[in-house]
Amino acid sequence: MPKNENEWKTCLTPEQYAILRKKGTEPAFTGKLLKNKETGIYICAGCGAELFSSGTKFDSGTGWPSFYDVMNNDNIEKKTDKTFGMNRVEVLCKKCGSHLGHVFEDGPAPTGMRYCINSAALNFRKK
Repeated sequence: MPKNENEWKTCLTPEQYAILRKKGTEPAFTGKLLKNKETGIYICAGCGAELFSSGTKFDSGTGWPSFYDVMNNDNIEKKTDKTFGMNRVEVLCKKCGSHLGHVFEDGPAPTGMRYCINSAALNFRKK
C-alpha cells in the first residue's frame, strides 16, 4: 500500500524527504555516497528497491554519485523534466515513485549514459 505524505515524513530524514518526495537536489560534493568505493548495491532510500551496482559507478566530476547503467530497468522510471527552463530526463524509483536524480547522455562506454543520482536518495548495501 502506498505511503501518504505524513508516513513519508516519519520514515525519511528532512533532507531525504526534500529530495525523494519534493524533487530537490543535495548540494554538489556533499553526499555521503559520492566517494564510496565499496562493492555492493545502491538501493532506494524510500523503499529499498535495487537500483545500481557499484560496478557501474564512476567519478563524473559533477559532485553526485554517477552510474553508467541501472541494475534492473523494472525498478527505474524516466520522465521528461522541463523545470527551470531545462530539458532533462528525471530518474524515479518505479516501486515508490521517489525522485532520484537525472540521466544524461554524456557518460562513459559501454552505455554512454550518466545517471546523476542524489546520495540522499540512496542507501548502500555491502556485498
